[in-house]
Amino acid sequence: MINTSDDYKRGLLTVKLFNFFLYGALSVLMSFIPLYFQEVGFTTVAIGMLMAGGPFVSIFANPFWGYWSDRLQNIKKILLIMLIGNLIIIQIVFQLNSLPLVFIAMLLFFNFQTPLFSQSNSLILNTIEGTPYKFGTFRLWGSLGWAIMAVGAGPFIDLIGIKNLWIVYSFMLILTILFGFKLPQGKVEGTKKIVKGGYAKALFGNKYFLVFVILGVLISVPNSINLTFISLYIKQLGGSVVMIGWSAFLTAIFEVPVFLLFDRYLKRNTSTMIGCLVIVSVLFVIRWFLMSIATDPMQVIFLQMLHSITFGGYFYIGTTLTAKLVPVELRASGQAIYGLTWGGISGIMAGMIGGWMFQELGPNMMYQITTLISLLGVIGFTALWLRIREASKQNMALEGEKNLPS
Repeated sequence: MINTSDDYKRGLLTVKLFNFFLYGALSVLMSFIPLYFQEVGFTTVAIGMLMAGGPFVSIFANPFWGYWSDRLQNIKKILLIMLIGNLIIIQIVFQLNSLPLVFIAMLLFFNFQTPLFSQSNSLILNTIEGTPYKFGTFRLWGSLGWAIMAVGAGPFIDLIGIKNLWIVYSFMLILTILFGFKLPQGKVEGTKKIVKGGYAKALFGNKYFLVFVILGVLISVPNSINLTFISLYIKQLGGSVVMIGWSAFLTAIFEVPVFLLFDRYLKRNTSTMIGCLVIVSVLFVIRWFLMSIATDPMQVIFLQMLHSITFGGYFYIGTTLTAKLVPVELRASGQAIYGLTWGGISGIMAGMIGGWMFQELGPNMMYQITTLISLLGVIGFTALWLRIREASKQNMALEGEKNLPS
């Protein structure tokens, strides 16, 4: 039975607005903080190391906060703790100028920041569990927030100066926290309690989930490199702060129709979703190759439009696939593990190796290398898709034999 009460409908609207401001705040920070670090005198390699701290911390932070969300069955409380911690620590980051101190402060910041997306996804999935509502209808509000706030903040940051980036981010974060207090708890009624010692078995019992997570690293390394250094690439080609804002806008705004199309047409079976990941991975290869031959900032900005199909498609399919392969009572932990494929080890490699490649080899060669890494991901997902199809045919054959008359 569908809950049609006014309180429930207000809760659904709050989830949408919360995602709008959460993604909007983080788009402002992640789009412009490399420029802030460059302004205070850090080198490209140092900026890469600072940004690599997030993925490193996420290896521990994502499972930690995911575990407590599942343990308490209260994702709302965990989200609020992370947001408030995020707000406090970022004030310290912007008051420091020493690289070692900034690095330590950023590690603390990333502990509260990196799990936010995976936990907000879990909140959406748990809130709409057992209803006709689809994930994309809620997640697209995050894309709108990311797009609108990034392009809107660009001229304002250009006016007040990049060193005042903390003012814009803090204001956005406070709005997010206010909506956070109105969120539903994010608990699915009737879920089973995991018995002692059964947590890891239940979470990692599906071999396809494990292979999917591992292969995701090959796709996420290039994407993380691009996210970290795209603003510096645009600036190197002669682009402005406003152009960087438009770049962030174009990466997200077209995710909206992509999410709606997947809501309507994506078949929720493992074989189909893995097959779609093969196609998305091929598009990633094309995207990075085109970035490697770009010669003008406007070319880079328009190529960012492919982000909606590549990252948007992978993100949606991966989130849905994880929800299918992981037990519902461990959904927050499953989404946290999936979140590591877009951070974790791949993000560490993106920050440290990407920073070295950008500085020593140049951005064009950097994108050529990311093209090859993505190609390995295509090969891996193709092999996985063929394996799942073969297994599905064998299962169908066995079922047919069982149904034969004796």
